[in-house]
Amino acid sequence: MLKDRDSLLGQLHELRSEHRDLDTIISRLTDGTTLTDQLQLQRLKKRKLLLRDRITRLESELIPDDIA
Repeated sequence: MLKDRDSLLGQLHELRSEHRDLDTIISRLTDGTTLTDQLQLQRLKKRKLLLRDRITRLESELIPDDIA
C-alpha cells in the first residue's frame, strides 16, 4: 500500500512538472514577440489539458475513500 502511494506521488510530481513546463512554453509562444505556429500551440494546450486531467485523477486516487 505504501509503495503504491509512493509510486502515485512520484507520477504526480512528474506530471505536475511537465504541466509547469508546458505552461512556460505556451507563455513564451504567446508573448507576442514571435510568430507562433497555431497548430503547435493547439497541440501544446491539448497536452496540458490532458495532463491536468491525469493529475486530477491521481490526486483523487490519493484521497482515502472512507469518511470519518
